[in-house]
Amino acid sequence: MALETVPKDLRHLRACLLCSLVKVIIAMMSPEDSWVSKWQRVSNFKPGVYAVSVTGRLPQGIVRELKSRGVAYKSRDTAIKT
Repeated sequence: MALETVPKDLRHLRACLLCSLVKVIIAMMSPEDSWVSKWQRVSNFKPGVYAVSVTGRLPQGIVRELKSRGVAYKSRDTAIKT
């Protein structure tokens, strides 16, 4: 799908590779004042939109690349029980 194409159906849409398929999001304007951000333990995050729950895992090559760049990756895949 091209970037300028507006999807007609919400099924099978993919978010960025870092968050896989987004299931739940939090949008925060004032994280330090939000009870949801405190409950989710993200009150120190910057204002923005965050994925809480996703389905899918990143390929190992991308996980290694993130690690080599100092980016801590924690899988949020809700399909896998840990």
